[in-house]
Amino acid sequence: MKQRSLSLLALALLAACGGGNDAARPKGGGQAADEPSVPEQQRYGGTIVIGAIGAIPDMNPLTSTDHTANQVQQFVLFMPLVTYNDKMEPVPRLARSWEVNADTTALTFHLRDDVFWHDGKKTTAYDVKYSYDMARTPETGFPNTAFWTHYKDATVVDSFTIRIGMEPHADFMDSWRSFAPVPRHVLEGTAPAQIRNHPFSTRSPVGNGPFRFVEHVPQQRWVFEANPNFPRELGGRPYADRLVYRVIPEPTTLQTELLNGNIDYYIAPTAEQADAIERSPNARVVSFPDRQFLMLGWNERREMFKDVRVRQALTMAIDREAIVKAVRRGYGQLGNTTIPPIFWNHDPQAGAELRYDTAGARRLLAEAGWQDRNRDGVLENAQGQPFRFTLMTNQGNAERKDITEIVQAQLKRVGVDVRPQLSEWGTMLDRINDVERRDFDAVLVAWVTEFRIDDTDLFSCSKMNSPYQWVSYCNPETDRLLDTLPRIVDREASRPVWQQYQRQIARDQPYTILYFTTRLEGVHERLRNVDPDARGDWVGIDRWYLLPTMRNR
Repeated sequence: MKQRSLSLLALALLAACGGGNDAARPKGGGQAADEPSVPEQQRYGGTIVIGAIGAIPDMNPLTSTDHTANQVQQFVLFMPLVTYNDKMEPVPRLARSWEVNADTTALTFHLRDDVFWHDGKKTTAYDVKYSYDMARTPETGFPNTAFWTHYKDATVVDSFTIRIGMEPHADFMDSWRSFAPVPRHVLEGTAPAQIRNHPFSTRSPVGNGPFRFVEHVPQQRWVFEANPNFPRELGGRPYADRLVYRVIPEPTTLQTELLNGNIDYYIAPTAEQADAIERSPNARVVSFPDRQFLMLGWNERREMFKDVRVRQALTMAIDREAIVKAVRRGYGQLGNTTIPPIFWNHDPQAGAELRYDTAGARRLLAEAGWQDRNRDGVLENAQGQPFRFTLMTNQGNAERKDITEIVQAQLKRVGVDVRPQLSEWGTMLDRINDVERRDFDAVLVAWVTEFRIDDTDLFSCSKMNSPYQWVSYCNPETDRLLDTLPRIVDREASRPVWQQYQRQIARDQPYTILYFTTRLEGVHERLRNVDPDARGDWVGIDRWYLLPTMRNR
C-alpha cells in the first residue's frame, strides 16, 4: 500500500546502501562475489521481468492508493522533485535546487529545464502547481492529504521556479520525495472528482521518468521501456531496454519462475521461500529492515470494537511473537505503534503492557460485558449477540492467509469466533476505502509509513471521511498530539511528545500492530546492481542491469 505510503529523517538504518555500487559483494547483495565488473557500454540491453502477487490497479499519482504504484511513480515512470540518497537525505531530482526563507514560511524549488514528458512536452513549474493544487483539492481524492497539512498556496515565479507557502514544521521536505507531479496538459479540464477515471490512470499514463509507459493488461502486467531522453546528469538512459511487471498471484509459482529464470526480481518472497532461494545456484535473497508493518484493523463502526478494553484484549490474546517465528521465520520485529524500530523517535516501551496474556484478555473482555452465557464456547454480550466477526485480507498472499488462520485459532481460546475471508486486492481496497460504507468488520493489511511520520490520515478525527481512516478511530488527545508534533522542529524537544503519542496509540489500540517486516527480495543471478533498502523495492532500478552473457530476452 501507499499509503501507504506513507511518509525524513537522517536514519541510522541497518539496511544496505542503495544503488550504484559495483564492488564485488557476497551472495545476498547486489553483486556476486565472483562477478567481475561489467563495462558500462555492455550493461545496456535486455528486458527485466519483475514478479509480484498483486496487480497495480492504476498509475495516477493523484489518486492511487497502492504502495507498489507509488514505487513505480517514484523510480520508474515519473520524477518527484527530490529523492533520497542512501543516507536518507534529500537530493535533487526534478528540482535542480531549492531554498527556504529565513522564517521557514516559503519553500522555493528551481526545476531542471531539460526534463520532458514522454509525449515530448517540457515539464515546467505549471505542471507542478497544477499537480499540487489538485492534490490539495478534496474532490480529487489524493490519499495522503497529511502531506499538505502545513503547506499553503503555490505561486509560479517563472516556467522553472515555483514557491510554496508553509507553516514552519519538522522534516518539511519529505512530502516532495514521494509526490510525483503529473502533466497539466493531459489532465487539465478534467473535473477533480473524475481524475481517477481518466484514461491517464490505467490506459495511457504519460510520465517524465527514466522509463515510459508501453502497455497495461489489467490483472496481468505493466510494460515500460527505456526513456532515451532522460537527462544524463541524472544517469541518462536506463541500462535495461524494458521493464515488465508481471502479476503472478501464487507465491509458489513466483518462486518457480524466479528459479527457472522466467522472472528476474521477485518482490517480497515469503520467509518460508528465502532458504530455498538462497540454496539455488540461480538466485539470491536481498533483505533489509523495512518501514512496512502488518496490522489488524478493528472497524469501530462495528459496536463490538468501540470499547477500548475489547481492542486491548484482542491484542493480548494474539501471540504475535509466535506469528513472527512461525510465519516470518524471524524476519520481523514486534511493534506496538506506527514508528519503525529503525527510526530515531521509536519508543520501545510503548505498549509493553499489552504482552501476550490470555488470562488478562479474558478479564478485559468480561469487564466489557462479554461472557459465555450459553456455554457454547463463544462469548456473548448482554443482548445475547455472539462475539463473531469476519477478518478480511487479500487473496494470493500466503503469509497473510496463514496469519488470519492463526489469529482465528488464538482468539478462539478466549471465546471469540473469527471467520477469515480472502478478497481480491482491488476489491478489498474498495471496501475499506469507501468512506460511506466501510463494509468490513476487521482487516489484516500492511502499511508503509513515510520517513516523516504523520499519522493524521490514519487517526485524525478530521479524516473520518478520507480514504485511510479505515477504522474510524477518534480521540481528541491523539488529535492534539498529531497537531503538536509537526510543529516541534527540534528533535530532542519533540522526543517526549513522540513518546506520549506512541503510548496513547498503544493504549487505544485502534490497530493491533503485529510486526515490522524485514523485507525480502528474490533476485536472479543475471540481474546486478540491485540494492533495495528502506526507500523501496525499486530504488535505483534505472541502474539495474542484466549480465550480457545471461540475457535471454
